[in-house]
Amino acid sequence: MFLSRRRKDKSDPAPALPAGEARRTVAPATLGPSHTAQVLNLLPIPAAIVERTGERFCFESVNRPFRLAGLGTTVDQSPVIVRLGDRIAEFLDSNTIEVEFDWELGDTVDARFFRVRLARRSTEKRANRCLVTLVDHTSELRTQRSLRREMLTDSLTGLPNRAGFGEDLEAEIERAGVDRFAILVINLDRFSRINACMGGLAGDELLISVARRVKGALRGHDNLARTGGDEFAIRLELDEGIQDALHVAKRIQNALTTPFRLSDFEIRVDCAIGIAIGDGEHDDAEELIRHAQFAMKRSKESGRTEVYQTRAFDVVRQEFSIETELRRAIDNGALSLNFQPICDLATGRIVSFEALARWTTEQGIALSPVEFIPVAEESGLIVPLGRWAMHEAARTVAHWDRLAGGDCGAKVAVNLSAIQLQRDQIAPMVEAALAANAVDGRKITLELTESALVTDPDRIARTMHALKDLGTTLAMDDFGTGYSNLAYLQKLPIDVLKIDRSFVSGMLADRDKVAIVRAILSLAMALGMQTTAEGIETNELAQTLAALGCNYGQGFLYSRPLDADAAYALLSERSA
Repeated sequence: MFLSRRRKDKSDPAPALPAGEARRTVAPATLGPSHTAQVLNLLPIPAAIVERTGERFCFESVNRPFRLAGLGTTVDQSPVIVRLGDRIAEFLDSNTIEVEFDWELGDTVDARFFRVRLARRSTEKRANRCLVTLVDHTSELRTQRSLRREMLTDSLTGLPNRAGFGEDLEAEIERAGVDRFAILVINLDRFSRINACMGGLAGDELLISVARRVKGALRGHDNLARTGGDEFAIRLELDEGIQDALHVAKRIQNALTTPFRLSDFEIRVDCAIGIAIGDGEHDDAEELIRHAQFAMKRSKESGRTEVYQTRAFDVVRQEFSIETELRRAIDNGALSLNFQPICDLATGRIVSFEALARWTTEQGIALSPVEFIPVAEESGLIVPLGRWAMHEAARTVAHWDRLAGGDCGAKVAVNLSAIQLQRDQIAPMVEAALAANAVDGRKITLELTESALVTDPDRIARTMHALKDLGTTLAMDDFGTGYSNLAYLQKLPIDVLKIDRSFVSGMLADRDKVAIVRAILSLAMALGMQTTAEGIETNELAQTLAALGCNYGQGFLYSRPLDADAAYALLSERSA
């Protein structure tokens, strides 16, 4: 038989007391000092109960980790009270239950880092005692700082790297203002060649040696960094303005004058130096570094130390803007071709048109080819731009032939950039344009400059022969303004020499120009080539050139560049 036990319900009345006995109330137990110490010793981290009496502090209890951490057992010896007394007093005077903060204890070399927590029970607000606990983060912070130091340091030279240099510069600008500083950027000439010929180890050795010499040429408070493969940057504090920076740049160049010995070789190192001076308008560290790098690139072109100029930077920024918009214009078909007639000087008949690219930007600004063609060449956009021009020219001449009911009687000349000749497969591109528009190669003239022949003569020769096989006419544009190897010129299948306008304009008043034009005409005749003179603006000049034996002329005398419809109308009018 099981006995059931009824669970006591909370609503049951309290049991009655014997007669004559009063109910006693039991106060909650409180921990004495010994019990408090026992509880604190259960904590694995330094802990102490701090009590304030008047203006003085005392330890009610500290645990064993607190003593082992060297945090003291008496208030007079404890750095917790000596260093943090004001923080503890502020906490005790507040209504806050707990607060945490970081605390660094000791010298920089052997400093320790704690996360300090002050706490008390909610019933003890504004009481005069609290619990202090400390968590030691020293090893973690030292590891973090070590990793960060490695991230901001160049492993080869031990100098600050790009990120470290930028952080240091930001801190110094905030401390003293940007006007106090200049940035020098140094780039070594021909370093990639040394690396390729002698190997990476020799290149590293050279970089270390260069860093030491440059460091030796600086003042004590200047900061040197390695910001790239063969690029160094220096933060200079200016005392005498820009003269300080120029003086340091000269000392660096002098320091690098003595050759470096690597293995059995003596290596002479030249460098390009760009300088940017801080000013109130540009107080951003990264912007100051970019300005110095821009000046350094100009130094590589000029061969002398360059100081950043706002106007030059604005020009480059404008070119970058042109590049961005030009890319969109090519993708969206926003360019057009104009056509300038080329006439037979003997009869005045139009024999050809030179196709010239025209572009009106999204803002409605008409840019000259002189402005956007160099940008296209530098950015590589000349390849898609050249392909578009070739296809558009072929499409236009095919359209004119259809309007004329056969052969319109004129060719179209298309310019080929030297950069385009290097980077594109020209012959297949031209063949594709001719095929796509059903145009005979004899309707197309391809104009290239002398500079195109210098880059890779053998490859250009093969390209030109391939273009001749397509039936095209080849013309050398701006002849006389560049480098001409006459012996090589003789071997190329060139049909026409175009005499540059610089020799034609004002020729009648300049005997030297007449002599040059006469010499070019004689050379063309000896090589079996025809000639076209550019820049003809008067009938007298046209007649003189014809008398000297020039075949064709081009210039404002005949017409300015016209759109396709106006060009065909002019062709029809002259043919009639």
